[in-house]
Amino acid sequence: MTGAVVLRSGLPLWGAAALAALWLSASAALAHLAAGPWPSFPFDPAMMTTDQIITVYGLLPRAVIAILAGAALGLSGALMQALLRNPISDPSTLGVSAGAQLAIVAATIFFPATLDGGRGLVAFAGAAVAAGIVFLLGWRRSFEPITMVIGGLVVGILAGSLSAAFTLSQGEYLMSLVAWNGGSLSQQDWSATRDLAVQLGLGAVLAALLIRPLTILGLDDANARSLGVRLALIRFAVAVLAVWLAAAVAAAVGLVSFIGLAAPALVRLSGVRRTGALLLYSPLAGGLLLWLTDGMVQWVAGSVGEMFPTGSVTALVGGPLLLWLLPRLPLSRPAPPAAAAAAVPIGRPRLALLLIGAGLPLLAAAFLVVARMPDGWLVLGGPELQALLPLRWPRLLAAAAAGGLLALAGTILQRLTANPLASPEVMGISGGAGVGLAATLTLLPAAGPLELLGGAGACAALVLIVIAGFAARRDLPPDRLLLAGIAISSLSSALLNALLAVGDQRSWQILSWLSGSAVAVGPLSAVVLAGLAVAALLIGLLCTRWLAILPLGQGVSQSLGLPLRGSRLVLIVLAAVATAAASLLVGPLSFIGLMAPHMAREAGFVRAGHHLAASFLIGMILILIGDFGAHTATFPYELPLGLFASMIGAPYLIWLIGTRRSA
Repeated sequence: MTGAVVLRSGLPLWGAAALAALWLSASAALAHLAAGPWPSFPFDPAMMTTDQIITVYGLLPRAVIAILAGAALGLSGALMQALLRNPISDPSTLGVSAGAQLAIVAATIFFPATLDGGRGLVAFAGAAVAAGIVFLLGWRRSFEPITMVIGGLVVGILAGSLSAAFTLSQGEYLMSLVAWNGGSLSQQDWSATRDLAVQLGLGAVLAALLIRPLTILGLDDANARSLGVRLALIRFAVAVLAVWLAAAVAAAVGLVSFIGLAAPALVRLSGVRRTGALLLYSPLAGGLLLWLTDGMVQWVAGSVGEMFPTGSVTALVGGPLLLWLLPRLPLSRPAPPAAAAAAVPIGRPRLALLLIGAGLPLLAAAFLVVARMPDGWLVLGGPELQALLPLRWPRLLAAAAAGGLLALAGTILQRLTANPLASPEVMGISGGAGVGLAATLTLLPAAGPLELLGGAGACAALVLIVIAGFAARRDLPPDRLLLAGIAISSLSSALLNALLAVGDQRSWQILSWLSGSAVAVGPLSAVVLAGLAVAALLIGLLCTRWLAILPLGQGVSQSLGLPLRGSRLVLIVLAAVATAAASLLVGPLSFIGLMAPHMAREAGFVRAGHHLAASFLIGMILILIGDFGAHTATFPYELPLGLFASMIGAPYLIWLIGTRRSA
């Protein structure tokens, strides 16, 4: 279909969207100017009323920067998709925007002088590092789409958790950084708008020069080389341009999610296929989409009195869109990880489990008595130990129980989905628990532990049921199921970011949960969590036959008389409750649910029961080590436990993705 035909067929819909966006922006302006005249050009603040100043220097540049930021992200997404031949690539799914976000947050807190005139360079540096990691992962597998997106979203999760932890550590920056992290389009003058307009104009010119090489890149590499295209140089130029555009938006307005995914997707749905047309229409669609979204945000804010960052709201569109696109991708089923195939059963696994279990109290005791003081390391005893014991043992017990619960949930998920990369954190279960926690705090400000556990558990179970139902209906390969979970995780993060921007006590509670901390755990909470962990392990051990059969596939399971619906429901509820309980008390504890099952399998615990028990114990050990490192690595300052676990777990997951065999 030609561009002219596309314009004629899609004009009514796009025109209606443009009129709606214009009406919403005009309504916001009229709300301030209803009692007075519109300001005349040229604008002179000294001759203007307060409402006129708000309109000219706040609302008008906000509408313009929404259009410019959306256009830049639409162009960036179209370039990435053309470069990688991957319709689910964009600055959000490849971790580029999150890398820029992390760089600016870190610079704001630790090196504020670098932002004076260099904000764009700081954002570009962070975006380039994130993109470099993702492209290195994809290069080993010929930029296979699923690997690229999984790697990008994991990098994004890590960057987002680091940004949240840095923000939490600096209370005076809380509101400004939270609003910026969520992609706030609020403006005070025209400076950011002018800068972004110049960068978008330059980017559009460079993209126009790359249309012919990108069109040829749509062919296979051999044909492209025969036509004289220098593949490495063109790919590098396109990647730099796409990253630069995304970084420019991040520097101007913060993190805006999924516009770069949605705009090219909507253009393709209109029938556009040619590279040049995609690069032309995607910025138009992106600008219109973000302008319309921001207008709706302002309209809702005027109705309910709460202003949410527009960038968070766009993820409410992008997450479902990614879910819709997944089953339509013509992608091959990837091979399993090499690590899983190399596992060799351990001799006498029960004895090995007993030895690991016996070593746990010794490890906990060592972490209890060893402390780092201003004068160095020392072994506590006598009065010092008595004073420290009431403070330390609940934290150690709760952390160990939470690690065991997340490892248990991770093992169940990996076997339930036959996906070695599944975990409560990566598949959105922890994010769902966080949304449940935030929703409970919103509806019940005085909620107690039982109410919080119920809300978190219900949302975690809902997320897992949605993922399981999605897989059952679509018959997706494991990697696409993982992407569905990550899309839901991104959706959960958007909801949390929107609630964070409200700025009341919930912001502190949610942000503290995101960073992960066991400091406030009391004796009763620790004992209850430990009891729940033991109960969950016993229930899981009773389900070992199901866990052994389910990975073999639906046909084998039915032929062996396995009650598929009942077994899946029990395992889903068990994984959801385990995740919710652990996340509720000590935060999401990122990637422990992924690492522990893999380490147990690598150690030779391959049978379902042995694998489950070993993962549980290894998860406890990992968290004990993480807790010890969190309060000693940066003494006298303490890192959040979830952050410290993320710093270990995310690189492990990135390494795991990078070492997988090609199909």
